[in-house]
Amino acid sequence: MPSLKKTYPHYVANRPLTPNSDLEVFDKYTGKRATRVPLADAATVRKAIRAAFDAREAMAKFPPYARRMVLEHCVERFEKRREELAFALCIEAGKPIADARGEVSRLIDTFRIAAGEATRIDGEVLELEIGERTAGYRGMTRRVPVGVCSFITPFNFPLNLVAHKVAPAIAAGCPFVLKPATKTPVGALIIGEVLAETDLPKGAFSVIACTDEDAAPLVEDERIALLSFTGGPVGWKLKANAGRKKVVLELGGNAACIVDADPGRPLDFVVDRLVSGAYYQSGQSCISVQRIIVHRDRYDELRRRLRAATGKLKMGDPRDDEVFVGPMIDEASAQRVEDWIAAARKGGAKKLAGGPREGNMLPAWLLENVPRDSDLYRREVFGPVAFLEPFDGFDQALAMANDSDFGLQAGVFTASLDHAMRAWDRLEVGGVVVGDIPSFRVDNMPYGGVKGSGLGREGVRYAIADMTEPRLLVIRGG
Repeated sequence: MPSLKKTYPHYVANRPLTPNSDLEVFDKYTGKRATRVPLADAATVRKAIRAAFDAREAMAKFPPYARRMVLEHCVERFEKRREELAFALCIEAGKPIADARGEVSRLIDTFRIAAGEATRIDGEVLELEIGERTAGYRGMTRRVPVGVCSFITPFNFPLNLVAHKVAPAIAAGCPFVLKPATKTPVGALIIGEVLAETDLPKGAFSVIACTDEDAAPLVEDERIALLSFTGGPVGWKLKANAGRKKVVLELGGNAACIVDADPGRPLDFVVDRLVSGAYYQSGQSCISVQRIIVHRDRYDELRRRLRAATGKLKMGDPRDDEVFVGPMIDEASAQRVEDWIAAARKGGAKKLAGGPREGNMLPAWLLENVPRDSDLYRREVFGPVAFLEPFDGFDQALAMANDSDFGLQAGVFTASLDHAMRAWDRLEVGGVVVGDIPSFRVDNMPYGGVKGSGLGREGVRYAIADMTEPRLLVIRGG
């Protein structure tokens, strides 16, 4: 396997700098220090913002074909560095190597999609002659960059969640400052290294890890036109502090998956997908399968099969190709999930599969009879936990799925077109996936949620729409 460098620079106004190596990055499986990177101070954050602000005109003038060429260069370089990127993910995030390689593929997909969109940011011609008063007038619009963007990304997808902010910004012509998670900064810094190889205008990008306190200007500075944050409920506080700028938030969920009396798929397929959705990368995904809502006629059989499949999952070193459940991001997170499980069991929940925690290693847990007022039911677990509950009628299943403060995505296994359309009509989520799990995502589709799950949508074309705004031209003819 490849290895990590002893240190990585950060990037301020396109330039690699190593002012210090104060931030230690740990191997999430062994607990040993894997590398060091700079920890930016408040002055560096302000310098990055100022450079991006000064680069607005140059980025707006940077032609669409040149933006496409930058993105195509990234695709080419990421392809050549696949194993290096996957290994970095495996180490810094504890992501099983198979999942890490999958995320590298999605990184490449996202930049490739953005390259195509860079030359398709169109406007429209408006018919203004709607009456005698406006005779001779013509109108048209074009989309222009909003200006400086600030991006704050979490630890669970250190490549792809960065890609979903950075690639659309380049396509749109927006300079940006990116703050990756301090637990997993390496992937973002490698992306910065590749961007530094291009001819992006000076100041077009900065990639800097820093403390939350020093990151405050990324939220509050009025020179920033758009803040895009992916993370937890703290996002609502950031929105309140963001002033007049646009804000895009993706704040997680506790996704439900409905299994109808006739799921429309073989039960083995359903079980395989549910297990994958619930436990891949130790459940540390905003659209991880958390609540499995099963028709009573299918409940006993599905419970038996899920219990058996969950118990067979291999946990261990994420470098092992056979490992499915790797470490959680840190011991405190694993302890929290274990505490929520214990509290739910004290309230009457029944264990179907699972086992004791060892440090930040938590086996896959499957439960039933989870109390509806428990943290395990009401909140985002963000760990390798799922639970079952039965329903009798499909309308009841929809109501159960909607009984949540979140609304990101939902899955529905059903053979009924009426039930599928009813789910699309009534489920209070950003996306309904029929015939598969809520954890399904393709990088060109709109992705985001309602209620506590956030505001706005990602997906390259939809992010570009947020990063640009229409500018009107009216011409009065003779």
